[in-house]
Amino acid sequence: MRARFLLPLLAATALIVPTFADDHVSAWRLFVADHAKAEVTALDLATGDTLATFPLASPAALYADGDAVFAVQGASNQVSAIRSGISVDDHGDHGDIEVSDPELVDAVMTGDKPAHFVEHGGKAALFFDGSGKVSLFDSHEWAHDGEVAVVELDSGTAHHGVAVPWGDYTLVSFANAEDEKKPRLGLNVVDKDGNKVGDTHACPDLHGEATSGDLVIVGCGDGVLIVSGSGEPQVTKLAYDGLPDGKSTTFLGGVGMQYFLGNYGADKVVLIDPAEAEPYRLVDLPTRRVHFVVDPIRPKFAYIFTEDGKLNQFDVLSGEIVQSLSVTEPYSMDGDWSLPRPRIAVAGDVVAVTDPNQGEVHLIDIASFTETGAIPVAGAPYNVVAVGGSGTAH
Repeated sequence: MRARFLLPLLAATALIVPTFADDHVSAWRLFVADHAKAEVTALDLATGDTLATFPLASPAALYADGDAVFAVQGASNQVSAIRSGISVDDHGDHGDIEVSDPELVDAVMTGDKPAHFVEHGGKAALFFDGSGKVSLFDSHEWAHDGEVAVVELDSGTAHHGVAVPWGDYTLVSFANAEDEKKPRLGLNVVDKDGNKVGDTHACPDLHGEATSGDLVIVGCGDGVLIVSGSGEPQVTKLAYDGLPDGKSTTFLGGVGMQYFLGNYGADKVVLIDPAEAEPYRLVDLPTRRVHFVVDPIRPKFAYIFTEDGKLNQFDVLSGEIVQSLSVTEPYSMDGDWSLPRPRIAVAGDVVAVTDPNQGEVHLIDIASFTETGAIPVAGAPYNVVAVGGSGTAH
């Protein structure tokens, strides 16, 4: 894969400044959702202290966006916002950091079975599976001002779908309203008034999306859609030529280097570089994949947790696992997909690994690739996101 490095991307984990003086500080927090209980716990990474436990309406999937965390509670038809309490303001040659207590925002968003939360280009979109409706909003405004102004679009029918903001346009999944199973058939581009632009882009079994640089990828049963351009989005299909039968349904986008990493069956991942003559590189894993994330600070690395209880450091340039560490007991991928299994997040120089069966979060130092500690968390710690950075404290 050709290494095409990108300009720095501002994200929850993107701004790191070396510590040279006392007024330069680093702060990282982990937000952990319980598998069974309706709550999110905020942890201080440096001390392991529990900063707060926020009650929710039902167990949540977590998304970090900027300096806020969003808890999508599909079973209770609502989404909550949490202020992380860590804010890094980029000034070009340095960043200013402010640290305060994390807070749960009073205002919630409601709708029928909220599912995918997607941020792109400064806007966020929530897709509601139970209605097929899409809510577009400013996530920063919601988290910081405590109010959320929503623009609503309609995909046409209830289905397990997704929407991606794209400037004045929105990419929205399309499903067959006449079939009670509501199979996903393609991707529509709609304008700011909700009007369809052009034809539906065929994408059977549409599932999964990610952003890397100026590209968005959307998964299909027969390939992927690549979205590019400025203004009206340009959508092209990249078929799964040269790959065995299968498909990707979950994607990650490289940060600092443009590439995509997707699952491909239970025990493989696929590297995708749309600019290459051979855009797909299939990689076998030692055992089945449980979860994976990219490293937003060290662009060439991703981390893959496998069912043998190991954390694997994956070099996306060579397509090889370069380090492995046993972290937990094995977590078999047999059984129901929703069983509690580890999830991972990168927090600065640490990979955090939740361990639902043991009630703790393991901390792996990336430089030495050794476990340096574990934070106990009551219940079954499950979904996890990290928010933080470094900067000058005035």
